[in-house]
Amino acid sequence: MKIRFSGLLAAAVFGLALYAGSASAAQYAVVNLNISVDRPADVVWKKVGGYCDIAGWLKLSCVYTSGSGDVGTVRRLADRIDEVMVGKTAHSYTYTQPGSTILYHGTLQVVPEGKDHCKLLYNLIWDQAPLADDEAKAKDRDQRTKSFTAALANMKAIAEAK
Repeated sequence: MKIRFSGLLAAAVFGLALYAGSASAAQYAVVNLNISVDRPADVVWKKVGGYCDIAGWLKLSCVYTSGSGDVGTVRRLADRIDEVMVGKTAHSYTYTQPGSTILYHGTLQVVPEGKDHCKLLYNLIWDQAPLADDEAKAKDRDQRTKSFTAALANMKAIAEAK
């Protein structure tokens, strides 16, 4: 029985690999943004690093639909976008949008740079393959870059405010 199960499992994995190979190839886009901040990392993270602090620096609504800000917490943005926190450290978190067809993920991180300075990093990755054409892909990338560049500038202003 064990041998048969292993054989069935191997056949299923092989079948999935063939099926995945016949699907369109992923076209991952990556945007890595950063900005220097004239405050210590701990201070910056306390001001902008909460999972729903995004409401203040991206200017949209945010509520937890489950969890309390740790891994597994689900936040709803603008009453329509659900994001699940999939990773967290003392000065970072990573999230995904489970309902997205583009496998969207983002990471916010604060990196110390000396005693009184740090750098805010925002990294995005998503699959552009489902988008219609090169023009749509470029427009989508530009929009995300513009939005999160503005978000970083907002975070810097919030973090450096007295």
